[in-house]
Amino acid sequence: MNELGIQWKVLIAQLINFSIVFFVLWRFAYRPIFRVLETRRQKIAESVANAEKIKTELARIETERKRVLAQAGDVANQMIEEARDAAARVREAETQKAVAAAEQIVTKARAAAAQEHTRMLAELKREVGRLVVQTTATVTGKILTPDDQRRLAEETAKQLKT
Repeated sequence: MNELGIQWKVLIAQLINFSIVFFVLWRFAYRPIFRVLETRRQKIAESVANAEKIKTELARIETERKRVLAQAGDVANQMIEEARDAAARVREAETQKAVAAAEQIVTKARAAAAQEHTRMLAELKREVGRLVVQTTATVTGKILTPDDQRRLAEETAKQLKT
């Protein structure tokens, strides 16, 4: 090996130096670095798994949100329809009340008009009777007795009725 330029003592010293440097590097550099890299690899794997779980959970929550929104929309539409129905019922009831009140007012007005008409006719009959008695007394020139006045008033009332 001397012919090749290899010296055994130097080769053995270099192997010993290499072994010492390799052991020191392995023990104090590579092993902690490999541990840190393994820890990072595990954290990354956990993060990816968590990201997948979060993505799945987010999709589930999104589906749930859409379902809840659709349900809320249905409930809101149902409430709107119920409110419209209630408003229609109230409007119908109020319309019926107004019609009944109007009919009652018309009935009272007719009754009042009929009563006023009857009262006016009675007053008119009395006045006509009084005028007939007064006219008769003036024309005949005599004073009429109460019986004559009553008889003339009744005759006048009979003629006015026909």
